Amino acid sequence: MSHGLVKRLSLCLCTALLVASCAKQNKQAFYNTGIIYCSESNPVTFNPQLDTSSTTSDASSHQLYDRLLDFDPDSGRIVPSLASSWLVSDDGLTYAFQLRRDVWFHTTRYFEPSRNFNADDVIFSIDRWRLNSHPYHYVSGGSYPYFESIGLAQNIASVERVNGYRVEITLKRRDSSFLANLATDFAVILSQEYAEKLAQAGTPSKIDQLPIGTGPFKFESYRKDHFIKYLRHDNYWRTQAREENGSDIASAQQNLSEAQNKPEVEQLIFDITPRSSLRLAKLMTGECDATAFPAQTELEVIRTEDDLTLAEKPGLNVGFWAFNTQRPPFDNPDVRRALAAAIDKNTLLEAVYFDSATRAKTLLPAASWAFQNDADDTAYNPVLARKLLADAGIAPGFSMTIWAMPVERAYNPNATKMAELIQRYLRDVGVEATIVSYDWATFRRHLQEGLHDSVLIGWSADNGDPDNFYRPLLSCGAIPSGTNRAMWCNDSYDKLLNEALQTDDIDERSAIYKQVNRLLYERLPVVPIAHAYRYQAYRNELEGMTINPFGGVRFGGVEKAL
Repeated sequence: MSHGLVKRLSLCLCTALLVASCAKQNKQAFYNTGIIYCSESNPVTFNPQLDTSSTTSDASSHQLYDRLLDFDPDSGRIVPSLASSWLVSDDGLTYAFQLRRDVWFHTTRYFEPSRNFNADDVIFSIDRWRLNSHPYHYVSGGSYPYFESIGLAQNIASVERVNGYRVEITLKRRDSSFLANLATDFAVILSQEYAEKLAQAGTPSKIDQLPIGTGPFKFESYRKDHFIKYLRHDNYWRTQAREENGSDIASAQQNLSEAQNKPEVEQLIFDITPRSSLRLAKLMTGECDATAFPAQTELEVIRTEDDLTLAEKPGLNVGFWAFNTQRPPFDNPDVRRALAAAIDKNTLLEAVYFDSATRAKTLLPAASWAFQNDADDTAYNPVLARKLLADAGIAPGFSMTIWAMPVERAYNPNATKMAELIQRYLRDVGVEATIVSYDWATFRRHLQEGLHDSVLIGWSADNGDPDNFYRPLLSCGAIPSGTNRAMWCNDSYDKLLNEALQTDDIDERSAIYKQVNRLLYERLPVVPIAHAYRYQAYRNELEGMTINPFGGVRFGGVEKAL
């Protein structure tokens, strides 16, 4: 080997060692200043107004944006956020919001705000989803599933600017769930100034792809199937939070600010890792600091690892089996009743949830103030199932489909396994079921098109109000939005839901919801199966991680102890 070649190889080796050393230092530097979260999938968008999936909420709602109001994650109480206070008129129709000052939008490589948050941003954000005539309404598809499912746009008469920091929203009829809906993951506040800039450039849809918000982190980059990168919002308003008055609400807000949303780390990475087992492996080796949706079979493993924490909390959710009531013979309540009697819910719970869920009688879990402990429930009775099917003219050998979600969700961690069990039960009563699944985006699109006979799916509450279960899941108005998977429309049901919102008296509302439960038991558009616990697995170095009972994961305020 020549002296020159040896010299070049030595130089290359030194360079390689230097690069490796720098890479190791950079990697270590990131671990010291950032958090890596192993998420399960790609978000549909970076604007949660446009999508109700938890993946989109996790990636956007609490990292990038704020809402007028928030929920205290411990008490469930509604607390101020971008609105520092509010007043409600005596007739319950007009809500006046006082807005917080000195709140800055993100400064990024693609947008630099010239002003801070004010009333114009609130009006823009709400009018976008409620008014068909708004110039941004049809940008990115023109579908706002959460707001459409609860019919909120139809109930807002006006959104008026009183001054730069005061907004009045007037309703057409009383709605005791209105404030709770403004605190959900979907009621985010966008920047009107950014929207105007994009409109002038002829690229309005970028508002949902290159987001600008006021939240604790700002968007940096996204590579589908690989990662999402965020940077700390150094001018985040909660870092300079101050009490604006001495009320209990302001005190609660201050607690929320300090405990939940102050951004402490410089970077946040969502490492998109669809396989649960791989997410767990990355968590155990320290490649991820926290992970989404640990599988039920992995919980005990996590509990035995000294370096890991498994937080758990009763979930405000429900997993259910929905029938497409617009397709014969599933439009016949007796057929639905027969299929419900064919399955043993207790066995489904044991096989799929491993003691991490409770049996569901109604849509509402025990944590809801309107929970009805003595509600009617279906029972396993294959003899009754065969009789009802025969009476309905369904001959042995009848075939149907069960659609099973391709993703894990807290309310149903393994829909395929549940579908296989139900398939066996149905075979015992003479029904041949085929299990259907697609990738998640295709699955949801075909569901919305009504191509299914039945589907195993569920719902996680966006707020603590009972209306947040009943209306999106089964009201007539929720069918076009795609959240009413049973595609069921019943005037008596809708009338009861509307009646419940006309009063703030909890006892009166609870009595109405008992009537709702009875109606659902008689008509059975869905079979409630389980209310599951929620879990959050993370490494012990993280401090400030909490389970948000009303929706997406939050990394504002999470610190990393080294």
